[in-house]
Amino acid sequence: MTATRPDPAGESFADLLGGRRAAIDATLGPLAFGIGFAAAGQSLEWGVAAAIAVSVLVGIWRLTRGDKFGAVLLGLLGVIVAALIALYTGRPEDFFFIRVATNAASALCWAISIALRWPLLGLVVGGVLGQRTAWRRDPALLRAYSRASWVWVGQYAVRLAVWLPLYWTGQIEALSVTSAALTWPLVAACLAVSWYVMRRSLPAGHPGLRHPRTTDEPAKV
Repeated sequence: MTATRPDPAGESFADLLGGRRAAIDATLGPLAFGIGFAAAGQSLEWGVAAAIAVSVLVGIWRLTRGDKFGAVLLGLLGVIVAALIALYTGRPEDFFFIRVATNAASALCWAISIALRWPLLGLVVGGVLGQRTAWRRDPALLRAYSRASWVWVGQYAVRLAVWLPLYWTGQIEALSVTSAALTWPLVAACLAVSWYVMRRSLPAGHPGLRHPRTTDEPAKV
């Protein structure tokens, strides 16, 4: 009988990491900003009001669905801070400044983590599974997490490639639409692709994410 490639823990990164509801915050706020901005004759104030109003409603909905108050508050604060920056500078495109900056920083951090052999995907998933850094002493898991983490670097790079030219040229409506299009849909694609890379990287017979085969030293990636 030929060995089959493992199903790591029998669940996907989407199952482990969740985040579907939180992604709604990141999608609807900017979309509401763009709609309010355009509908009111390119009014920054109306765009800000629409974004905050929609984010508050989404937050209330999430609380009624049992989401943690802290997570809901973080989503709302992100929109409020973005709105305050735009109001302070008077530049509507600055509503998206934090979004652009955090994606640039995230791409850099994920790439550095891979180079240092501490891939962030392993730290995140290992934390969720309560393993701390046990996965890092499994050469196969370390290699798989490193390869899958490059997919996440690519996710941030795609956003920057689209958003930076729009931000520099002040294309508010386009920024709003692409912010929605490149949030949850891109995250879903990233989860699926990185999970596929993870599965393909683990050797046949490996017990999966929940059962690292630990050795004394982490292997080279």
